[in-house]
Amino acid sequence: MHTTATHCPYCALQCGMNLRPAAGEAGESAVEVVEREDFPVNRGALCGKGRTAPALLSSRVRLTEPLIRTHATGTLEPATWEEALDAIAEGLGRTRRAHGPDAVGVFGGGGLTNEKAYALGKFARVALGTSQIDYNGRFCMSSAAAAHQRAFGLDRGLPFPLEDIPRTGCVILVGSNLAETMPPALRYLTELKENGGTLIVIDPRRTRTAAQADLHLAPRPGTDLALALGLLHLVVAEGHTDEAFIAERTTGWEEARAAAMAHWPELVERITGVPVPRLREAVSMFCTPSSAMVLTARGPEQQAKGTDTVSAWINLCLATGRAGRPHSGYGCLTGQGNGQGGREHGQKADQLPGYRKLTDPAARAHVAAVWGVDPDSLPGPGRSAYELLDALGGDVRALLLMGSNPVVSAPHASRIEDRIRSLEFLAVADVVLSETAALADVVLPVTQWAEETGTTTNLEGRVLLRRQALTPPPGVRSDLHVLHGLAARLGIDKGFPEDPEEVFAELRRASAGGPADYSGISYRAIEEHQGVFWPCPEDTPGPGTRRLFLDRFATDDGRARFIPVAHRESAELPDADYPVLLTTGRVVSQYQSGAQTRRVPELNAAAPEAFVEIHPRLADRIGAVEGAPLAVTSRRGRAVAPARITDTIRPDTVFMPFHWPGEGRANTLTNPALDPVSRMPEFKTCAVRVEPADAAAGS
Repeated sequence: MHTTATHCPYCALQCGMNLRPAAGEAGESAVEVVEREDFPVNRGALCGKGRTAPALLSSRVRLTEPLIRTHATGTLEPATWEEALDAIAEGLGRTRRAHGPDAVGVFGGGGLTNEKAYALGKFARVALGTSQIDYNGRFCMSSAAAAHQRAFGLDRGLPFPLEDIPRTGCVILVGSNLAETMPPALRYLTELKENGGTLIVIDPRRTRTAAQADLHLAPRPGTDLALALGLLHLVVAEGHTDEAFIAERTTGWEEARAAAMAHWPELVERITGVPVPRLREAVSMFCTPSSAMVLTARGPEQQAKGTDTVSAWINLCLATGRAGRPHSGYGCLTGQGNGQGGREHGQKADQLPGYRKLTDPAARAHVAAVWGVDPDSLPGPGRSAYELLDALGGDVRALLLMGSNPVVSAPHASRIEDRIRSLEFLAVADVVLSETAALADVVLPVTQWAEETGTTTNLEGRVLLRRQALTPPPGVRSDLHVLHGLAARLGIDKGFPEDPEEVFAELRRASAGGPADYSGISYRAIEEHQGVFWPCPEDTPGPGTRRLFLDRFATDDGRARFIPVAHRESAELPDADYPVLLTTGRVVSQYQSGAQTRRVPELNAAAPEAFVEIHPRLADRIGAVEGAPLAVTSRRGRAVAPARITDTIRPDTVFMPFHWPGEGRANTLTNPALDPVSRMPEFKTCAVRVEPADAAAGS
């Protein structure tokens, strides 16, 4: 039977899979997943989400016709595509005419293909003329991106392919639970250990990933910055610095060293709770082999000091010569399926395609020439994601939202839900009726991964191609069709094609010469090389740049920059009223806000509801019982979910997954305090009070 080579619609591994026709429900075409062993990232392995992804293609769980909210009943009712697009164009146009272009906002998603992310950024700036555009990838790895930029001059999640991980001598994995967030990637850590390498996992919980570590450090949430500085202090004190590398390939070492030396081991132990002997053991494991890596994820990044925290881990790599060399380096494990590509091509508030800065006159001129507009007509940078959402109903009166569910995924979610409800007009394009889409004035049903062709860029910077395997249902159309139709209704007849390959060809021209140069990448080259790594200039087509920084860093002088940083406390600390720390994360059978995975029976059966993970000592103190509902209260709200009592978490910390709406919504509690550089919210730590739900109700 004919099979179509494509990629999983979920995380940033973008695992390869084949799709082949299968028996479907009456009137529906269907596909089933077949292993694709030739794709190097996963070699055929898939997690449960990937294997069950075709379940979302069923008309029983998805949107199949446009919906418009009627004035008479206030409910969403079926409409034609012409009616729906007319209503959106009228709603956005009316707001723009009455209050100016910045009264209209655009919010995108890290799951959109490169083509759609590019077209959405162009639509915001050319068709709407608004600066108010950002995307949920700001909540993913923006702190790591900012730290990458200021240290290396370039941000690519991993500056080396995943295949290099088993070849290094030691990996420090900070704030990542790969066993549940990216299960097929766990084999790289298994192979690392089989090859004689060692694994250090840093996480306040003894997760399934931490259980495989040679050394597990469990710091208090929000103290990763102090931990990294303490390790660098010991590196200096014990003579493990690579002085030749520092002299030849870096700048700023003296200031960074002085900052680290102020964080002596005993102080770091008091801050983090990690004993000094464990700190010394980690330094020995990291510095003994000839190569080593640090990989960070959301744990250290989703903090109000996330950029400085990542900078501290980069400083550790630079001081020990573990960067810009084979099988060594710092990398970020991007989370969302196209979190990397989504910000490279114009979806982010301050960027133009090719990772160009919106404030750079040369960048504006180049992109404007490709778009056929005056550079002066392009708006400047807008608000970051949370700030944009927080402005809804105020300065920003109308919103076009594609592929995101902030009612569940945004910090201080109850406030963001209120802000969304206060909009004069909301249009949502999505594959399901998410909690956010249910609040919209117009909802558009759009195509899914198996029903469209387009590219994504995985956590390695490998540009991949998803090929259409199915014809979408009659009432479903692509996001590119949406933007084409809206642009035409707003008076722009050209520049928004519906053919993804035509959009990609324009993206290539817009990115040419930029930091994320895709100009040498084509659909054919992607298929020939199992993906093409950017940068890939037009004059050097082929597999692209698999490994960055081996000869020079992407700074003006080719040297990496040490950034002097110092520990500072989290934005919110425990006190008498809120004495416990909350940290949040994922479970293996759900994804992001759960809007899609909660509709897959197999996944929902494995993880049907939220829960509160709590240590036995804390459980005894408050009278918590396994499985009984616990009330978790922060300064922003209250969530209720069953207790899971386990000794795999710190006694001063509780954990909640963030995939569910309703009373178990973890993001009702989380703190929107923002990193001053990346504007990342502090999802990973806030102060809470925990008590049995019946006692809380009685009080």
